[in-house]
Amino acid sequence: MLSSVVVSVVWMALLSDDGLVNTLLRGLGAASPPGWLSDPDLALYTIGFVISWQMLGFCSVVYLAGLQSVPKELLESAAIDGAGPWLRFRKVTWPMLAPAMTLNTVMLLITGFKAYDHVQVLTAGGPGLGTTATIAFNVVQTGFTENRTGLSSAMAILMLVIVAVVSSLVLQVLKRREIDL
Repeated sequence: MLSSVVVSVVWMALLSDDGLVNTLLRGLGAASPPGWLSDPDLALYTIGFVISWQMLGFCSVVYLAGLQSVPKELLESAAIDGAGPWLRFRKVTWPMLAPAMTLNTVMLLITGFKAYDHVQVLTAGGPGLGTTATIAFNVVQTGFTENRTGLSSAMAILMLVIVAVVSSLVLQVLKRREIDL
């Protein structure tokens, strides 16, 4: 697990207009490779990719722990009953991974809401006027750049309420599909 700023700086170097990715694309024959961080249509997707890449390790560890918690007896029983690999995965392994999926979904949801550092390092809210500005980015900009701490505090409390409500709703929906062991 790396710091968000470190991850953002590395990806900024890779995805800049003269970075390694665009250099490789030019070497493969692309006349004008995309501006991953400078194109308003791509910048938000690029930030989403960078955050996803950073969270991939965390999610993998959670899913690996979930896979290790699947009782071998259930898999053996399903195999004896004639279930093939796909049916065993669909009927035994996948339902047993529901708690891991719940944890990952809620954590990724919260991570998406609190995305500030990636936006600040990669695009500073641009390109253009606020094309990649997230709620957390706007809270910090309002409080520190515009020096409107009261409004920023109100925005932060509203963001907290939104995150809490959305997270609890998602948690309730996903908890329903979990299997009680």
